[in-house]
Amino acid sequence: MMRNGKISESVLKRSVLRKVKTEREEVVCGAGIGVDCAVFSFAQDGETVLSTNPVAAPADMVCAYGIHRTLNNIAAAGAEPVGILLSVMLPEGTEEKELQEMMAQAEEICGRYHVQIAGGHTEVTETINWPVLTVTGIGKRNEAAKERRIKPGQDVVVSKWIGLDGTVRIAREHREALLTRYPARMIDEAAEFEQFFSVIPEAATARKSGVCGIHDASQGGIFGALWEMANGAGVGLEIDLKKLPVRQETIELCEFFDLNPYELSSGGCLLMTAEDGNGLVDALKKEGIPAVVVGKTTDGNDRVLFNEEERRFLEPPKTDQLNKVRKEEELE
Repeated sequence: MMRNGKISESVLKRSVLRKVKTEREEVVCGAGIGVDCAVFSFAQDGETVLSTNPVAAPADMVCAYGIHRTLNNIAAAGAEPVGILLSVMLPEGTEEKELQEMMAQAEEICGRYHVQIAGGHTEVTETINWPVLTVTGIGKRNEAAKERRIKPGQDVVVSKWIGLDGTVRIAREHREALLTRYPARMIDEAAEFEQFFSVIPEAATARKSGVCGIHDASQGGIFGALWEMANGAGVGLEIDLKKLPVRQETIELCEFFDLNPYELSSGGCLLMTAEDGNGLVDALKKEGIPAVVVGKTTDGNDRVLFNEEERRFLEPPKTDQLNKVRKEEELE
């Protein structure tokens, strides 16, 4: 039986990717491990980049989670987001006002980045308990926008903080439980981390500042993103665990539910490689975006995490820690 959440790499290879055999020359980049976007080429002067993400969440935040995740995928692929399609599934009993508020939030986010809501589908169904939103994003990419190849010996850079969107979900969806231990001010501040969800600004800066590889961290957390990036590029890693940036609010909320913050959904955090990581960090900081060098890519396949004298190997992505909270709720 498969577990809740993102399926494991072995299941993805065995039951999904091995079944996909039809190929076309217009598909420049198709389905693969750690690949968040499909890329199509229909003309000599550019490419079309697409990405799709499903999200189940309360109505007041489902658009923020889903749209940012999709736009981030496109930006990390070196493309400019142009439009999105929304498939909205609503639970039975949903009031029309809730749908209006969802679409207002969707338009506010899209307007911020000049992205058009180009179509979609909306229906009410008795088969779900939360709104389910599937966002398909379309972007355009010029040949010049493609990143240079990830190679051994490059610096690994992380922007902002890990666990951002997971922290927001915990703070918003479990506020009453958290109030039994933490002050309301801390929980409310954690809930406002939504302001950091977009990686479009840092992706644009990174493209101008010598970046070699970009991967946005999302489900599976920073550990999952590190593995996917290294696995896709065929390189090893040496990462200093203590250098991975994390907010104290994230640590506190994870401790409350006994979660691993490094495996917590990290939308809003961008993972990058560069020949000059400190130069990239300086360029990002000039734009008001915090970033830090956390390690290096290496020759071979070993992906190593260092914590002072402790040394251990990074494992393939696991199910996101958010699913652990949901599982515990179901058992109560």
